[in-house]
Amino acid sequence: MSERLSGEPEVTWEVARSKPAAFYSTYERKDELQHATHYCPGCGHGIIHKMLAQAIDELGIQDRTVLISPVGCSVFAYYYFDVGNVQAAHGRAPAVATAVKRSRPRSIVISYQGDGDLSAIGSAEILHAANRGESITVIFINNAIYSMTGGQMAPTTLLGQTSTTSPQGRSAHEGYPLHVSELLATLEAPVYIERVGLGDNKQVAQAARAVRRALENQVRGFGFSLVEVLSPCPTIWKMTPVEAQHWVRDVMEKTFPLGVLRDRTETAQPDPAPVPAPPLSEVPRIVGVADTGLPAGPSRIIDAPALDLQVRVAGFGGQGVLLLGEVLAEAGVDAGLEVSWLPSYGPEMRSGTSNCHVRLSREPVDSPLVTHPDVLVAMNVPSLRKFCSTVKRGGWILYNGETLPEDYNQKEVHVLARPFMQIANELGDARAGNMVMLGALLEIASNLPQSSIESALGRLVRNPRWLALDEAALARGRKLMREPRAEVCHAS
Repeated sequence: MSERLSGEPEVTWEVARSKPAAFYSTYERKDELQHATHYCPGCGHGIIHKMLAQAIDELGIQDRTVLISPVGCSVFAYYYFDVGNVQAAHGRAPAVATAVKRSRPRSIVISYQGDGDLSAIGSAEILHAANRGESITVIFINNAIYSMTGGQMAPTTLLGQTSTTSPQGRSAHEGYPLHVSELLATLEAPVYIERVGLGDNKQVAQAARAVRRALENQVRGFGFSLVEVLSPCPTIWKMTPVEAQHWVRDVMEKTFPLGVLRDRTETAQPDPAPVPAPPLSEVPRIVGVADTGLPAGPSRIIDAPALDLQVRVAGFGGQGVLLLGEVLAEAGVDAGLEVSWLPSYGPEMRSGTSNCHVRLSREPVDSPLVTHPDVLVAMNVPSLRKFCSTVKRGGWILYNGETLPEDYNQKEVHVLARPFMQIANELGDARAGNMVMLGALLEIASNLPQSSIESALGRLVRNPRWLALDEAALARGRKLMREPRAEVCHAS
């Protein structure tokens, strides 16, 4: 560019450096500081962010990139990078990155984590992602401390280094600094692992090359790459920015030597092309769902113009709580509905608490939790007392008992109290009481074709004797709902 200034000779200049396109033009985290990040002066995150953004620009992958942000100082990275952004729970970034990469194979997925996130609570996730050779790029920021939460000792804290939880300095009693890169380099699958630092300009230049190379490996279709960056933390270390940079070079590097620990890029083979997803018509065959002969999709559901059935089943372990929910959910799958089944149970094999949440809907299920059920199936008194107040107005409670407890006072719901287990015992075995209750539930809901119920039951109950008993129990439960005066408490 050139411009002639008044009374001066022509001046010519060129832009040597500019803000990477992979950054947003403004950072809207704070209204008054939209030109600045939230990082402390001298923090390594800002330097590494710029390296990463420049590499994304140079490789031309901005529209394909998904950044997985962790819990830690870089928790607000999604305010800065103009790429796909996903926020992960503490330590779970490699697991989330795996899901994104496998579901979107053409994307370039970056897991960006600090040492407190990756090497502590996230140690299992990073170990297994590396061992599987997931085709992701991991940027591991090691400043040897928990920075965001006030300076506690981290797995990477150096021997003798003080922290709020090791005020006398870390000793062998607290364990030795964890060498994550060396550990991962012992695995067969990783393609590229390098440790770099930000201790001086030469180290910064090498770090930028390593970050680009790790990203380029993913672009080329190679497997797992990780770059560990020794990074200054002036605020928590209680140093000036210059002192912190020198500490990286003069102290940290002695414990964590820089260098390439694994490099198979010359021999690595690109990942095979992903197998295309099967057509929807093939999914029932693949997952083993029998063809009911009914038309596909929501038209298979009867009497359900806007179906969203939410059911809570609760009782003791051993009463068939989970199986009841499974049969209902499997029948929904067979009928072409969106389904969720979420079990919850104690550690006891028998007599512990047990309950499950089931949702059947025409639309995608937003949450598997059922907090206000349309139908509560309560197999014992504790379950009735615990959950009866959560039932929607006009909903149903199926209670396994001759009569309701004296202290029951729930209004505006329908209730059917019957000795379901005793009824099942009369059919041949009290353990089929759950199927009697399911039969009553199905008569209430009237959403699912009988063929779907039979198909689901046949898949889940393989013993011919039990299958015959459960089918009889379902029929008996349906009949109970048709008997006069079946409902003992009307909704008002």
